[in-house]
Amino acid sequence: MAILERHDTGAVAHLHMNAPERLNALSDAMLAELQAALDALREDRAIRAVILSGAGKAFCAGHDLKEMQAGRQAEDGGAAYFADLFARCAAVMRAIRTLPQPVIAQVHGIATAAGCQLVATCDMAVAAEGTRFGVNGVNIGLFCSTPMVALSRNIPRKTAFEMLTTGTFVDTARAEELGLINRAVPAEALGAETMALAELVASKLSTAVRIGKEAFYAQAELDVDAAYELTGRVMVENMLDRDTNEGISAFLEKRDPDWRQ
Repeated sequence: MAILERHDTGAVAHLHMNAPERLNALSDAMLAELQAALDALREDRAIRAVILSGAGKAFCAGHDLKEMQAGRQAEDGGAAYFADLFARCAAVMRAIRTLPQPVIAQVHGIATAAGCQLVATCDMAVAAEGTRFGVNGVNIGLFCSTPMVALSRNIPRKTAFEMLTTGTFVDTARAEELGLINRAVPAEALGAETMALAELVASKLSTAVRIGKEAFYAQAELDVDAAYELTGRVMVENMLDRDTNEGISAFLEKRDPDWRQ
């Protein structure tokens, strides 16, 4: 049984973490599978949107603590293993952020520590009502420093700091209010609602979405003047695309566009 499954529906790829007995923990094997899947998707022009979900009663409970404790048995106390682990995890998070296709987290149960980081890293998130989100490492003496990177870029800093230092959960209503998720839906509608969002994104011109996603994150790190300079160049690039010209012409002529991408 694969710990990460992929199935495609039209232009939407669905990555399903399938280690329910370990709450889909980001084990060494899971991180490797996610990295490989994301690398393959990067080159797959037939796919225009990606859904990430988890099997069983939880979306993802973060890193595999048993594996982490086993890593301590090395002569250096685990220093090299831990450095490599967090580097590999960061690489997966960066791969999601830099993937040409938008990635939507389909979240249920709990998303804790690096699992919450995964939600915060995805471009959008739809959650089942009753889902809980937390960066709870502080409860066992481990501050969630790497999950903090994505979380503090998604929600207000004071709220992020409170979550990080208290180890308390937020529910779906609060997560939606904070902007950690796009919306909360009844559990029985989670799959359909997430797919509907993915299919809507996938229906757009892939070139425009790819250019826009890259620019979205790049401009967010810049001051206003630099952001406008960057996005002005991006708009020029977008306007010069053949399919953008076709889309605008079709709109003005009140017909469906004949997009090639």
